[in-house]
Amino acid sequence: MANFHVYAAGTGSDVAHPVIRRIRIADVFDALRLGFEDFWEKPSHYVFLSLIYPIVGVFLITWTSGGNALQLVYPLLTGFALLGPFAALGLYEISRRRELKLDTSWKHALEVRNSPAMPAIAVLGVMLVALFVAWLLTAHALYGWLYGDDVPASFSGFVNDVLTTQRGWTLIVLGNLIGFVFALVTLSTTVIAFPLLLDRDVGAYAAVETSARAIIANPVPMLLWGLVVALTLLAGSLPLLVGLALVLPVLGHSTWHLYRKVVEPAPVPAAPKARRQRSM
Repeated sequence: MANFHVYAAGTGSDVAHPVIRRIRIADVFDALRLGFEDFWEKPSHYVFLSLIYPIVGVFLITWTSGGNALQLVYPLLTGFALLGPFAALGLYEISRRRELKLDTSWKHALEVRNSPAMPAIAVLGVMLVALFVAWLLTAHALYGWLYGDDVPASFSGFVNDVLTTQRGWTLIVLGNLIGFVFALVTLSTTVIAFPLLLDRDVGAYAAVETSARAIIANPVPMLLWGLVVALTLLAGSLPLLVGLALVLPVLGHSTWHLYRKVVEPAPVPAAPKARRQRSM
């Protein structure tokens, strides 16, 4: 219980809830523009960092194919996006440093490990991993309900069954509806949580609560942001996941700028007044 204060309220003395701004749809696209500018400043560094995502994706496909679990390829690829807010920590840090006109060499992406908010960041990371695992278990249970213990004999055969049978279309519709719920939970709880924690050590609870308030205050722009993320991740995944090397860093940088638009800057603490010397 000694560390609960760190996770819930941060290590600093200021535990006030961050102020949420109202934003417009134009602000979402402006955040994307600024994110692309961050990426364009030194694109080779960010592409290098982001290659890990296509590599992991290919590994997941290979693993499921070899383990007679082809039915989990789609849930793994789509569910992997649930971890994106945590995986993009280094990109938020690069955007933060560029904003402060500091050195933005790629090596600084690893400096997030020195953040005083790291315990709270770790808590939210564990939460996203739990959501990812829950999504996989749910997808597996849905497949078992529709297909029983049968495993796909081949990828082409499984795709053909999914697209030409009633149970296949039931799997598509219900699977995507359930996936939408998981994505909405992730968006509502972490859309700006990780950039906020890098900027201010407010604690995990306040970061999640601020993300939820941002959604409530700006439902249309924030849902549009979620749609943009989903569509660009899909587009990046199509050419053998290689497009993610471009899409992921742009989205990561853009998330930082979206955070800046949604959350008011931290108030500057007033300078302490000089003590008046008591008259003798």
